[in-house]
Amino acid sequence: MTARDASAPLLPAAIDAGWRAEGGCLLAGEARIDALAQRMGTPLFVYSRAVIDARIGALRGALPPGIRVLYAVKANPLPALLEHIAGAVDGFDIASGGELARALAAGMAGARLSFAGPGKADDELVQAAAADALVVLESADEARRLARLGGGRRPRVALRINPPFELAPAAARMGGGPRKFGVDSEQAPQALAAIAALPLEFVGFHCYAGSQCLDANAIIATQRMTLDLMAELARLAPAPVRLLNFGGGFGIPQHAGESPLDLARIGSAMAALARDAATCLPQAALTLELGRYLVGEAGLYVCRVIERKVSRGRTFLVLDGGLHHHWHATGALEGRRHLHFPLALANRLDAAPTETVTVAGPLCAPHDIFAHDVPLARAEPGDLIAVFQSGAYGPSASPGGFLGRPGAVEMLV
Repeated sequence: MTARDASAPLLPAAIDAGWRAEGGCLLAGEARIDALAQRMGTPLFVYSRAVIDARIGALRGALPPGIRVLYAVKANPLPALLEHIAGAVDGFDIASGGELARALAAGMAGARLSFAGPGKADDELVQAAAADALVVLESADEARRLARLGGGRRPRVALRINPPFELAPAAARMGGGPRKFGVDSEQAPQALAAIAALPLEFVGFHCYAGSQCLDANAIIATQRMTLDLMAELARLAPAPVRLLNFGGGFGIPQHAGESPLDLARIGSAMAALARDAATCLPQAALTLELGRYLVGEAGLYVCRVIERKVSRGRTFLVLDGGLHHHWHATGALEGRRHLHFPLALANRLDAAPTETVTVAGPLCAPHDIFAHDVPLARAEPGDLIAVFQSGAYGPSASPGGFLGRPGAVEMLV
């Protein structure tokens, strides 16, 4: 029996290879979830090496040779996970001095880091230059500050472009219209001229139109428009373009009715894109930066039922974990509170659903809800609820200080 059998159709097939069940209990690696919860305590985040490795292997198999893959540390910065994934990707995408320090501590060479994000502080620019990280410039002013703070070096830089288009089906749109990200494409000529006059080593362009998209056609179209735009801007660049970072956008199914991204279709389209790029930008290495897509399906959030109660006909399961650990699973991160992540009664997966319940956290907040009206077998205090698709944007993206409650345990198995 697999976890998918217990919760179909909510769980995508991609997790079957990593999540199994034995005797009605969900397994993490070879360990039973109930035994892990007893030993480690709850709430507990469990991340699977096997699922991460399978995802990276499938991605490498689908993409054409030569496409570079960066892991976006923001998705999950757990040190053990970073150390595991460092050898399987071409580098890390980082967005703060703290992530820079974690990446270096995980054994990733500074030259394999790409530091993006608006509002970089002076000390972060100093750290990035000292580490030989690629700095993705978000403005001409940032370029001037980096040149001043470079300490006699010529820091490597790419210019982030805010394109005139967006990745429309994405849950989080980061391009098109007015944005705090990057330089508007119509202002790029002035920014490139400013970079040319500074002691900086121009490497290429970065263009990230959106995140968490399950529409392969939209991703393919956006990548094609990105290549066309970068080829046009390359004529104004102060040096040959050696890097073209398409950002990410690859999504995972997180809610009922969503289907996995058609990776084979994207891989085929990127092969054609790479051939065209070799003509118009012959020195450019094509790069993707992916976070949730690599680790999101590799995580479980496991909580214990504290209490069951009925309020005016509705049954609530109140757990010992809530939005202070896993804000994303409440729908708050992307404004989709009416939807929920797939979940299961982890210690009794073989029990058929017998009731409809609302699954809630313990916080004194009305939005501390993981699922409304979800079918489950009858759960009692002490039973374990597992929330799937929880490998990305968990504790580090949640209001951990809210109400002064303790943090969750995190472990890689």
